[in-house]
Amino acid sequence: MIKDIYPGKPYPLGASWDGKGVNFALYADNATGVELCLFNTTDKENIEEKIKLTERTHQVWHCYLPAVTPGQLYGYRVYGPYQPDNGQRFNPNKLLIDPYAKAISGTIDWHDSLFGYELGNPDEDLSFSDTDSAAFIPKSVVIDSTFDWEDDQNPKTSYHKSIIYEAHVKGFTQMHPDIPEDIRGTYEAIGHPASIKYLKDLGITAIELMPVHHFVADRHLVDKGLTNYWGYNTIGFFAPDIRYAGKVEAGKQVQEFKQMVKELHKAGIEVILDVVYNHTGEGNHLGPTLSLKGIDNASYYRLVEDNKRYYNDYTGTGNTLNAMLPNVLRYIMDSLRYWITEMHVDGFRFDLAATLARELHEVNRLSGFFDIIYQDPIISQVKLIAEPWDIGEDGYQVGNFPPGWAEWNGKYRDCIRDYWIGAESMLGEFGQRFTGSPDLYQGDYRKPTASINFITAHDGFTLNDLVSYNEKHNEANGEDNNDGENHNRSWNCGVEGPTDDPEVISLRNKQKRNLLATMFLSQGVPMLVAGDEFGRTQHGNNNAYCQDNEISWLNWAEADANLLNFTQKLIKLRKDHPVFRRRKWFQGQPVKGKGLEDIAWFLPEGTEMEDENWNHDYARSLGVFLNGHGLHHLGPKGEKITDDNFYVIFNGHHEPLEYKIPEKLSHKDWMKVLDTAQEEWVEQTLTNEDCILIQGRSVVLLQNKL
Repeated sequence: MIKDIYPGKPYPLGASWDGKGVNFALYADNATGVELCLFNTTDKENIEEKIKLTERTHQVWHCYLPAVTPGQLYGYRVYGPYQPDNGQRFNPNKLLIDPYAKAISGTIDWHDSLFGYELGNPDEDLSFSDTDSAAFIPKSVVIDSTFDWEDDQNPKTSYHKSIIYEAHVKGFTQMHPDIPEDIRGTYEAIGHPASIKYLKDLGITAIELMPVHHFVADRHLVDKGLTNYWGYNTIGFFAPDIRYAGKVEAGKQVQEFKQMVKELHKAGIEVILDVVYNHTGEGNHLGPTLSLKGIDNASYYRLVEDNKRYYNDYTGTGNTLNAMLPNVLRYIMDSLRYWITEMHVDGFRFDLAATLARELHEVNRLSGFFDIIYQDPIISQVKLIAEPWDIGEDGYQVGNFPPGWAEWNGKYRDCIRDYWIGAESMLGEFGQRFTGSPDLYQGDYRKPTASINFITAHDGFTLNDLVSYNEKHNEANGEDNNDGENHNRSWNCGVEGPTDDPEVISLRNKQKRNLLATMFLSQGVPMLVAGDEFGRTQHGNNNAYCQDNEISWLNWAEADANLLNFTQKLIKLRKDHPVFRRRKWFQGQPVKGKGLEDIAWFLPEGTEMEDENWNHDYARSLGVFLNGHGLHHLGPKGEKITDDNFYVIFNGHHEPLEYKIPEKLSHKDWMKVLDTAQEEWVEQTLTNEDCILIQGRSVVLLQNKL
């Protein structure tokens, strides 16, 4: 029994251990009462001790308990009106997870009691449930935040030097043969020497982890024997998910996550988190009451103005956090700051970031969300990457985020896919995407590094499946596979799915090399999806969000060694040559003293492209000269940066083309350093050749060493 209960303080929110006791603080503006509920950490019967909070400073309820120590399990019961039509859904029969919990004890055990209303009642959520949910909901955990970081230093890799690798904690490590079986699928496995060696050998500089904030696996998925594998359904924005912890003792997942970050930093690898602040796992008006919905529904969610029973849903998940409200903005910023200062992460990729920028209903780049981040001395200094869309009417916002932000460039993905499948698309757009998408970013004081270039992401086909399937094959999800149009912008190269046809296999391998080469030679920041570098397949599943099995896990035993070797060399080529990772835009003007432009575009016959050529949707080939003297930026010590000259030839046509070296470039000594038509990476010196035969559907890269 707790004997001493002190008033405590309203800040910081959450449960904070100071070495002598724990301060508890909970924001609940519209609540009429709050109970802190403590649970015996060794008693499986969920014996509960309730402590009525009597101290309230403004909208924060708080107390200090000197007898409580790390490892303590707790939750809240919050009192107030149950009036769904007015946006109020208080129900003290529901134990609630602390929004600021630094750790959560387990996962949800789905039961009808987790809903604030009576399931099956004809009045639906207007009815009231008096069934206690404590036995079925995981508990919040008081943690000891101390950790020996030693001399941990964030790598602080510049955007223009970054190679981002999108990976899933479990999917990357679950079948890795060099990782001990007992730690596979965990944070510890990501920080294991075998993982780090692989990442270093590949050449990546930052691992972007799919959501690790504690999340909810929806009941309808669990009932089908599936789960929310991707994790885009957060319920704890401060808590690393316990599913990826090898040590499941209360709160130990925090230490394990920190150790992973420390090991990656020692190797010079940044850690970027995919974060989901646009919604929570509580769903719509018929969803469960797990945390914010029961703490103060109207103070956290966007509710329909003329009927507050319902939620504005810009996310497709049932609810949207209301980032216009000061307490929600504080909640998000406190979480971001915590992951930077306490967990040492290096940046964030914001899922459906357009949602966070919505004011009333429209996306506003001058919203409070951006203003607060811009002025924050901690958050503003890490990598900030937006998924620049949501499902709202004006949700596609590529190119509309403020300076300091990078964006997943969906237009880059679509354009490059279209080019290599031979779809009707203007060469003009291809040129824009290859040079960093200046049409999207240049007019707003942003740099080429604002564009995160990707061909594939976790959502959609893998690279292998992009060249192997025309239609989705999501039978395991219980989905209809009839797409109608090919929205994937994929091409199976003549046969749907696996084949023994050597010509089809050869073409598919070449197409993979074409797509990878295009991405790593483009200006901007490349993002590679884990496993694409060695031909990972999901067997045609383009939406494996619910597949925690071999459909989603990387199959290391079937890795394509040739493709892996090709990707490693391609990444090294990019890292060795600053001409492929410019910090400033091309100017299209002659470089002083050199007589050649910093960039020039040529047709197969060797003549420079004219304006009319850019508008041809049938022209499938072009050459690009990149001048190593035209970088226009200085090194860290003020030194002028120069590089070799390169000439990139793209042939998207299915037949070979004779490509004439332009007269203004013919006096240079060229070496062919890349040809995607060849299975092996072979370098070849050109001997006074005026023309080069470029095989159908291939990329050739020529280098003139200075």
